Amino acid sequence: MRRFALIALVVIGGCVTPSIPIPPPDPSEMDFDISSDGTTSHATFTYPPDKNYEGGTAYVFDDSNGGGVFHIVNPDFSIGPMTLAAALGDQIVVSIQSAEQTVSRCVVLRQGPQDPNTYCTN
Repeated sequence: MRRFALIALVVIGGCVTPSIPIPPPDPSEMDFDISSDGTTSHATFTYPPDKNYEGGTAYVFDDSNGGGVFHIVNPDFSIGPMTLAAALGDQIVVSIQSAEQTVSRCVVLRQGPQDPNTYCTN
């Protein structure tokens, strides 16, 4: 009986494999189109298809003003467009959540692709 229990434990344990970490979003792939109506500034976020984010949820949060948006990853594995109130220089946190993990990257908002060498301060 002990032998059976030990074999069962090895078989069950062998079936449990750790998940492969998904990469954080790449700032140079993040695209923000910033527009203003004269009183309010908005940024529209898009990210190209990335199979790593299949079935995930994307969160775009403006850490400078406390607002954000979220949406499921598109069927083609791209993200967006997602529009939020934001202005040039705001610190924007982009997070991708899968069933098992969440990865994030913070950028200092600028027009177009983001600079991977400009770091958030908080």
